[in-house]
Amino acid sequence: MANQKIDYVFKIVLIGDSAVGKSQILSRFARNEFSVDSKATIGVEFQTRTVVIQHKSVKAQIWDTAGQERYRAVTSAYYRGAVGAMLVYDITKRQSFDHIPRWLEELRGHADKNIVIILLGNKSDLENQRAVPTEDAKEFAQKEGLFFLETSALESTNVETAFLTVLTEIFNIVNKRNLVANEDQSNGSSAPLVGKKIVIPGPAQEIPPKRTMCCNSS
Repeated sequence: MANQKIDYVFKIVLIGDSAVGKSQILSRFARNEFSVDSKATIGVEFQTRTVVIQHKSVKAQIWDTAGQERYRAVTSAYYRGAVGAMLVYDITKRQSFDHIPRWLEELRGHADKNIVIILLGNKSDLENQRAVPTEDAKEFAQKEGLFFLETSALESTNVETAFLTVLTEIFNIVNKRNLVANEDQSNGSSAPLVGKKIVIPGPAQEIPPKRTMCCNSS
């Protein structure tokens, strides 16, 4: 794996209230695991997984931002450089869905305006406890121009699909920009992409141009 060529690195952030299953969605996608006694995430952690999209090797670097209010000031720095976001709520907790507009506002305030966003209604295995009708979420997603899926990290339903939807959409945006850049500049430089914060070249963990990410890399 160490010598595998990585064509793109895409940073994706998971956001939403505490206990909606963000960490479980991440571990299901990154390691195909589900932990019954999952602890609250302290601060931020990220995991990676490499997938192949249209014969290109794409490394997803997925950041898990803690949902507790007291960490909000910390997590705002982690939106920077993100090219994809997953807004997660719990279908059995109406409040977690009602907070989504606020999370979306915060995301749009901190992230690249072209960020690809998917709304995820997690815990779809708990249908008998559902408090958020699918239609409500679908309507909200359409109004805001978001992708939408209901997932179950427990049963592994739609988790893979959710990540691949976001990664493929980012990939298509990047390729479109590459084509435009190549038409604009005969030398085919991809410099405009770096400025747009859409692609992180190579396995770097931060956007190269501005090293103002505030935080240590622990």
